Amino acid sequence: MLPGPFLSAQDKELEAYLFVYFEGTGPGDKQEQIRFAVSEDAVNWEALNNNEPVLASSKISNTGGVRDPHILRGSKSDGFYMVATDMYTRKNGWETNPGIVMLKSRDLINWSSSAIDLVKSYPQKFKNVKWVWAPQTIYDPKADKYLVYFTVRFHDNPKLDFYSAYVNEDFSSFEEAPTLMFSAKDGAIDGDIVYKDGIYHLFYKGNTKDENGKEIKNGIKQAISKSLQGPWKESFKYLDSYAQSRTGVEGSSVFKLVDKDEYILMYDLYSSGRYEFQRSKDLFNFSVTTESFIKNFTPRHGSIIGITKKEIQRLNKKWSSKESNKDFQPETVEKYR
Repeated sequence: MLPGPFLSAQDKELEAYLFVYFEGTGPGDKQEQIRFAVSEDAVNWEALNNNEPVLASSKISNTGGVRDPHILRGSKSDGFYMVATDMYTRKNGWETNPGIVMLKSRDLINWSSSAIDLVKSYPQKFKNVKWVWAPQTIYDPKADKYLVYFTVRFHDNPKLDFYSAYVNEDFSSFEEAPTLMFSAKDGAIDGDIVYKDGIYHLFYKGNTKDENGKEIKNGIKQAISKSLQGPWKESFKYLDSYAQSRTGVEGSSVFKLVDKDEYILMYDLYSSGRYEFQRSKDLFNFSVTTESFIKNFTPRHGSIIGITKKEIQRLNKKWSSKESNKDFQPETVEKYR
């Protein structure tokens, strides 16, 4: 049993937002760790804990670093789920990473964790894996289970594809070896699935290649399906405002505003340290002009959920920037393995 009271938001009004991210500035050994920020309007943000980590990567990962954190409010009033890339580039470089980190909480403060190494867990299928990147979680109502999906690349194949697997009840491991979920024509990374009006929208960073396999364009694209099991219909239209320029974007994430039927498509302009967003009503058409967050931190590839008034009060009480402890370690990190 996880510690802390879990508050269901099904019967409560969401009034604020939680941004989960890793840093793009500061000491290199601290960047690849999970941080929190809060906002009441999804535009003006304040980092919690003085922008210091709220979870120590050394306690939750195999490599000592985590990137690309994604957070999900449980659809069955059973907690909050977070997954991240298990990768410490500052120490180990970009050559390879073995898997992902999985975490669960009932109160957004105390977390249980496990780290899945695909090479060790599924050697017959993933012994030659090079990258396991940007995992995310979504609830599948047909299966009544949570599905984790991520990008995989193997050492002997440059193609980047999405794989997925259902997780066990403890959210500590996969039920079975991950299987291919979606293969974009020219490869894809940083997938994010949003459900609206009977359709699953899979947003990702894709690219366009010429007849010789050379990349000539990249940016945010999407594929749609009526089922998480596919088939997925790939669109070759770029959604971000920078696809026609040399400015690269990645880490796209989509979330719904709590007070209106409007969605935010945000992304990481990694080469310039910026984080911008566009708006949409239908998830097919997005505003052309980008907007910027007002913030006191420099996030890299993260995700946002709506939270209740009590939840933001609890987060502020624990990690208010005015009262936080830079040497803080979470009260409970129960590690499965």
